[in-house]
Amino acid sequence: FSLKELHGIFPWLVESIFGSLDGIIVGWNLRCLQGKTNPTEYPVALDFLDPSGPMMKLVYKLQAEEYRYDFPVSYLPGPVKASIQEQVLPECSLYHNKVQFPSSGGLGLNLALNPFEYYMFYFAISLITQKNSAVTHHVSPSNSAYFILVDTYLKCFLPTEGSVLPPPYSNPGGAIPSPTPRSPPVPFTSYGMHHTSLLKRHIAHQPSVNADPASQEIWRSETLLQIFVEMWLHHYSLEMYQKMQSPHVKLEVLHYRLSISSKHHGSPAQSSYQALHAYQESFKPTEEHVLVVRLLVKHLHAFSNSLKPEPLSPSAHSHTASPLEEFKRVVIPRFVQEKLYIFLQHCFGHWPLDASFRAVLEMWLSYLQPWRYAPEKPPQSAESLPRSVSEKWAAFIQENLLMYTKLFVGFLNRALRTDLVSPKNALMVFRVAKVFAQPNLAEMILKGEQLFLEPELVIPHRQHRLFMTSTLGGSFFSSWPPTITDASFKVKSHVYSLEGQDFQYKQMFGTEVRNLVLKLAQLICQAQQTAKSISDHSAETTASQSFFSWFRFTPSEMNGSYTGNDLDEIGQDSIKKTDEYLEKALEYLCQIFKLNEAQLTQMMMKCGTAQDENGKKQLPDCIESEDGLILTPLGRYQIINGLRRFEVQYQGDTELQPIRSYENATLVRLLFRLSSALNERFADQMDALCSREDFVGRLCRYHLTNPHLIQKIRYSPMVKDRTNQNWGPRISLRFLASYRTLISLLMIYFIASWFYIGPMGCTFIILIGYFLYAVIMTFFSEGWKPHEH
Repeated sequence: FSLKELHGIFPWLVESIFGSLDGIIVGWNLRCLQGKTNPTEYPVALDFLDPSGPMMKLVYKLQAEEYRYDFPVSYLPGPVKASIQEQVLPECSLYHNKVQFPSSGGLGLNLALNPFEYYMFYFAISLITQKNSAVTHHVSPSNSAYFILVDTYLKCFLPTEGSVLPPPYSNPGGAIPSPTPRSPPVPFTSYGMHHTSLLKRHIAHQPSVNADPASQEIWRSETLLQIFVEMWLHHYSLEMYQKMQSPHVKLEVLHYRLSISSKHHGSPAQSSYQALHAYQESFKPTEEHVLVVRLLVKHLHAFSNSLKPEPLSPSAHSHTASPLEEFKRVVIPRFVQEKLYIFLQHCFGHWPLDASFRAVLEMWLSYLQPWRYAPEKPPQSAESLPRSVSEKWAAFIQENLLMYTKLFVGFLNRALRTDLVSPKNALMVFRVAKVFAQPNLAEMILKGEQLFLEPELVIPHRQHRLFMTSTLGGSFFSSWPPTITDASFKVKSHVYSLEGQDFQYKQMFGTEVRNLVLKLAQLICQAQQTAKSISDHSAETTASQSFFSWFRFTPSEMNGSYTGNDLDEIGQDSIKKTDEYLEKALEYLCQIFKLNEAQLTQMMMKCGTAQDENGKKQLPDCIESEDGLILTPLGRYQIINGLRRFEVQYQGDTELQPIRSYENATLVRLLFRLSSALNERFADQMDALCSREDFVGRLCRYHLTNPHLIQKIRYSPMVKDRTNQNWGPRISLRFLASYRTLISLLMIYFIASWFYIGPMGCTFIILIGYFLYAVIMTFFSEGWKPHEH
């Protein structure tokens, strides 16, 4: 194919691979392409899209001819789209000199991208646009072709060792020139002061552009990273976007919007409406999206940590440092820090309260621990002991203070609303506590907070220069002084650049957060007690199993009470894991916040299940009222988590209680009719017999009344007193409908047949034995008196 033909089919080819921007065309569906399920297509796709594969060779070939391709602004992230639609150019250099208007007017804004940018834009945004595509089988995101390609591109263009390989069709000039406008230029204002890219600043100091081919590799590395960060992390609300802008920029933008109100590029009301609509679009990152961002974070830590040690002489540094080394030095604070912080805040505030939050949590913890991706490895002999965080990371912790403190408070608020009896939720609390409990980490965070809270020195020129230019995507070289020795000022600049100068900082080691930690500790104790309660209940249920359980009834069913719990399905192994995670998490929290041992012991005793005077578990927490017992919020929590319960028992007429699973329904109905007929026929005679004061009266009262109904038991928090009912003496034959009774009688008849005793004789023996038992029980029964019901 000629270059002109390749230029014509290139947009179609890219869309066929990554899918359309509106998500209608799925393309190759790289997110669902795996080696196990697609053994043929998987290696072919990876080879074709490899950095040295045919597709990238085509990209470099077209790029050498300076072709440009249109990318619709309407598919950019919400903040960028709304900014461009309002005639305000984003500060990120990725968009500079690329916004183009069509000849028809002010609708359909496009970006004029070179082939490399166009390819990477489609590749990065396919993670967002194709998230709702149908998946017919379970797919592991970390094994998909898309995930492998992201890792491959990062290793190729952001290498931790060596340099980026030069493209096979590189431009002799080394840098890609800005696209030529194909329509009349449109005036744009930009947020903040204009900052040149790292590439352009480096070339400005070079004696000859052609003499430094490394500038081309930095351009590709910087472009790749900017595209990934913009497409994956640049999503947040309008309020957050405005808060991150300095006051003089807001005035400049307002003045500009008023000045263009009479222009014909588009109606201001319409553009404002479009911008508002863009910001109102809800952004819901998927778990796969978060996993890809975590891969980016981990690689950037390794990339930044591969920076060669700085020479002692500053002059030597300025002459020997390569563009790639300078890029490593600023890659995280300049490109990632602010957008990742906003992205994490969004996830912490909007992610469902379930175990899928683990992906967000691990991504956050990966960013907090750059020392895990440092070249030096800890000694294997000390593996059992936690590795102390080196003092050389103090600067990183101070310059990322909000990542540690504010997001930790956000996690506390989430943890207080989750069910910690679940092993997955308990594991998340354990993971966070373990990371923050690393030796020397809490002390360095506390030092950072102390630096932020130090009284601010009055240095007007430095304050203006720092706070007004350190905005989103700004440069660390073009406007900052070469060295800043004031550590306190650096911490404040970090906090205020992310949250604004009116931000009210909440100390991680202050009283308010400490109270939240104590609440979490109490919740952990309650969750441990809940797990123990479930474990004990499961053990009791298992121990109470007998031969008769085959007939689907247990002792708890026989006395009319229900002692089950929805959490019984967790299982003994999961309960043990939960207890281990929570115990270690509580230990780590005590180390981090220096919790009082006595206070913690008292809290655990308060959470324990105390024994009342009858040796039974206490009722849920209630308050007395005119209507009886009313549950308190603590009582509701105790019932929901299975800590305590009311003994629910049947309180009505025993003859009319529902038919149980261990009873024969037909026999229950027949025996009820027979008992009712006998009671109606002989009611007067039974009353007369039970009224006698001699032995016969005592015998009749013992068998024809139910003394157990006299017991006063608090059954429910709803009713305080129940009206006593006088059932009177009566005959009850319902016990004969129980499967246990029937099986017992059959076994007795079967054993009697071994001794040649017939059914009639066996029945007579049973009646004689029961009569003797009744006489003995009548003699030894205490407190006999006529039934009160």
